[in-house]
Amino acid sequence: MQGNLNVQTENIFPVIKKFLYSDHEIFLRELISNAIDATQKLKALSSRGEFQGELGDLTVEVKIDKKKLIISDHGIGMTQEEIDKYINQIAFSGANDFLDKYKDVQENLIGHFGLGFYSAFMVADKVEIDTKSYKDAPAMHWSCDGSPEFEMKEGKRKERGTDIILHIADDCKEFLEEHRILELLKKYCRFMPVAIRFGEESTWVDSETEFTEVDDGNGGKKKQPKRVEKKQPRIINDTDPAWRKKPADLTDEDYKKFYHELYPMNFEDPLFQIHLNVDYPFNLTGILYFPKVRKTIDPNRNKIQLYCNQVFVTDSVEGVVPEYLMLLHGVLDSPDIPLNVSRSYLQSDSNVKKIAQHISKKVADKLEEMSKAELEEKKEENGSTFKTLLEEKWDDIKIFVEYGMLTEEKFCERAMKFALLKNTEGQYFKLDEYRDKIKALQTDKDKNVIYLYATDPEEQHAYIAKAKEKGYDVLLMDSVLNSHYINLLEQKIEKTRFVRVDGDTVEKLIAHDDNIPEKLTQEEKDKLKPIIENEVDKQKFTVMLESMESDDQPMVITQNEFMRRYKEMSQTSGGGMGFYGEMPDSYNLVVNINHPLIAQVLNEADADKQKQLVHQLTDLALLSNGLLKGEALTQFIKRSVDIIK
Repeated sequence: MQGNLNVQTENIFPVIKKFLYSDHEIFLRELISNAIDATQKLKALSSRGEFQGELGDLTVEVKIDKKKLIISDHGIGMTQEEIDKYINQIAFSGANDFLDKYKDVQENLIGHFGLGFYSAFMVADKVEIDTKSYKDAPAMHWSCDGSPEFEMKEGKRKERGTDIILHIADDCKEFLEEHRILELLKKYCRFMPVAIRFGEESTWVDSETEFTEVDDGNGGKKKQPKRVEKKQPRIINDTDPAWRKKPADLTDEDYKKFYHELYPMNFEDPLFQIHLNVDYPFNLTGILYFPKVRKTIDPNRNKIQLYCNQVFVTDSVEGVVPEYLMLLHGVLDSPDIPLNVSRSYLQSDSNVKKIAQHISKKVADKLEEMSKAELEEKKEENGSTFKTLLEEKWDDIKIFVEYGMLTEEKFCERAMKFALLKNTEGQYFKLDEYRDKIKALQTDKDKNVIYLYATDPEEQHAYIAKAKEKGYDVLLMDSVLNSHYINLLEQKIEKTRFVRVDGDTVEKLIAHDDNIPEKLTQEEKDKLKPIIENEVDKQKFTVMLESMESDDQPMVITQNEFMRRYKEMSQTSGGGMGFYGEMPDSYNLVVNINHPLIAQVLNEADADKQKQLVHQLTDLALLSNGLLKGEALTQFIKRSVDIIK
């Protein structure tokens, strides 16, 4: 029999080759998917009693034979009529037709569009089909050279199933290389539901017939089996991956083992995982892992793999996974996520939004559950305390939570109940717990509760110490998202302000009505200020005279909270905030007018000595804030040595 393919245009093959698929390598996934479908259909018919024969070995095999690549299955096979219907009429999907007839079939079929077979012509200049149906029908042979013409006749195949034979084109010879095919099989087919064999692999075993002599440790010799190389069929896929199993049947070690199977180059264990298993209103299974993330956001986001009935589709899952969870690792599998006709990328759909919302909800559920799960009791000097599972993991996952709260309103509402704050003592508090802890002492004259925080306990140690002397508590907030997150909390928590501990003098961090008496008159202050200003960089420092305790530092460097915060925010976001990022750093040089050394500066009659004393005091303030560097630091050290002499 000869004939023409039933298509609307003679240019269908160039369209397939150039535009339908995003990458030529997809052909192998499509052809193996068809072989898997043929096998799954046979198993479905057998379970219904419509196929009475022996199933036998159902392994799908991929072979390279000189210039040919062959995909073989022992599935349902095709009759002449079925070839005419499913091959000769492009885009008539056999999977859809089968599912319409057997709506109660439990086996998952992959094909939907009926175009997968024709992806073979992206890499082959001739394609042959040798097939024999499970029905009582003659074997058939079909061939096509990439034109709209085909040839079909009775074939010679004896066993049930189908061989797809690709005569690889000269410009696609890479697909005749064993390592390249193995690479593609591991990428696209490693979790398909039917075993796939490709060539052989070597293992080393103890021989049963060959022995070698070794020292027995007592000066004598003993025989032990010789290690010999043994060839065995290479099965490239795990047909029953972890995400297809029930969570109750998996241990933590099982989850970790699967994680390292997915990411063999990641040697750290995940922190924990969320196992998804939904069958209404959409089908979704998968496992999402929380990896360790410290202070930076990993720019390599393509760590979540999307599958459709165990067939790899893509690792670009924007839309399916909420933005803030793109840092997670793992797999998602859903037949309900709409794909384009080549199954290469996602299409916009209401189901996608529902799935994204469900994933976000499951993450929030898990984190809330962890916030209530107490670990073993830990003894401390002041008694017994309990630590929650979330507290134990918080430092590693807080960036997920902060990012989620900043980008997803519904998640933010949930997270306000379990998000944690950590202070410089290493203690953790929920948001409402912390407010209750500090409000008595850290409420200012305007009834705002002031949250003091540090970003670097080492550099800001002096400021933290002064705050603690006042009885204040100081939070540690060292995330890359700090400034944005603080703004969010100020909006969400009524009558709240966050102030970095070095943002002002300790007396002004939390403004009260009581003022410390000043020891200098206004006239003395007017005389003092220009003396200080003449010795500092006026472009960078604003001199401020403040009434502080006499035993406080003579000079302190502070930075305006508003300007510093928005400058930091401009570095992690674009748009209209660029103005702040372009502004130079500016600081306040706060002079303690009640300190004896400041009085000494004012009363020093020798101009050189006065200048030297101001330099020394300002440099001490800069040094304590990590701002004294280079030549200025060298001069300070030399001056200090001269003073000691």
